[in-house]
Amino acid sequence: MNRRNLASVAALAAASALVLSGCGQAPESDSGDAGGDNADYCARMVTNSGGLEDRSFNQSSWEGLEQAQDEYGIDAQAIVSKTPSDLEPNVEQAVDTGCRLIVTVGWELAEYTQTAAADNPDRHFAIVDEQLEGENITSVVFNTAEAAFLAGYLAAGATQSGTVGTFGGGNQPPVTLFMDGYVDGVAHYNEVHDADVTVIGWDKDAQDGQFTGDFEDVNKGKATAESLIQQGADVIMPVAGQVGEGAAAAAADAGDVSIIWVDNDGYETLPEEYRPLILTSVLKKTQDAVTDIVKRDLDGELDNTPFIGTLENGGVDIAPFHDMADAVSDDLAAEIDELRQQIIDGEVEVSSPSSPTA
Repeated sequence: MNRRNLASVAALAAASALVLSGCGQAPESDSGDAGGDNADYCARMVTNSGGLEDRSFNQSSWEGLEQAQDEYGIDAQAIVSKTPSDLEPNVEQAVDTGCRLIVTVGWELAEYTQTAAADNPDRHFAIVDEQLEGENITSVVFNTAEAAFLAGYLAAGATQSGTVGTFGGGNQPPVTLFMDGYVDGVAHYNEVHDADVTVIGWDKDAQDGQFTGDFEDVNKGKATAESLIQQGADVIMPVAGQVGEGAAAAAADAGDVSIIWVDNDGYETLPEEYRPLILTSVLKKTQDAVTDIVKRDLDGELDNTPFIGTLENGGVDIAPFHDMADAVSDDLAAEIDELRQQIIDGEVEVSSPSSPTA
């Protein structure tokens, strides 16, 4: 393993130690057998319409509940939403189970979570990727702009064409937060290196750019990525859940384009044929956050203080470079490590109108 791989792995190891409790991978399932001392405790998770295997926050959130089931012996099950019309009845179904903890995933579920929490003040609710007010609601959000800033800097340093791109599934704060950080990271690289790398697909000032309109249609992701490639982009960051797999397919077809994944490590979650294309991933430690929510609830310590994942607490970061390590020079890897610390120390400010607030 070369020095830059060691540096990346060390940074992630430190982040994992700082983040919440729990760090293992649980087997995938949509339900499980509870056991142990907490067999009478149950939790239900409601996905958004992306489903459990979205290679994004639904999957990571469910892995967190599975991890809690394994570690604490709770009864955990997922209620999968296949269409937007499933969302409200699925939240109602979760409440009707009588379970103490209801976890919902994504902004689409915000309204129904807020209503259910108000109507059931004796129950505990947690929502991933959205901030809500409520005495019995814990928001789990991530300042992904910080990690995306690193990814943008990396993209600018790795591009051969001088153009990098990004697109989203929808113009929503959890999506545009990534895109804002990415654009600013490229701009910071240009400032440091007196370079002129261009970002296409997102205009931070206008808060507008390219969107597929959903998070499920892989073909839309491929078509959007192909458009960015035709405009010269050779590093693309899709922020669109499983739609992003289409971008990986477009990159594979192009032959000289790399992908930056988001939410989890795309090197681990995407089909193996795309591994050589994954430059890095912008990570949200959703799995650990959800596991910690359960632990705090079991301990009687859960309140409505939001968890905000940052570079400082290890809730966000970028993944190792894996098969693309040779495309990242030692100097660039060192600059990214230094930049990470500068953001943590407040020497470099990362801002976005979509940033979560304490």
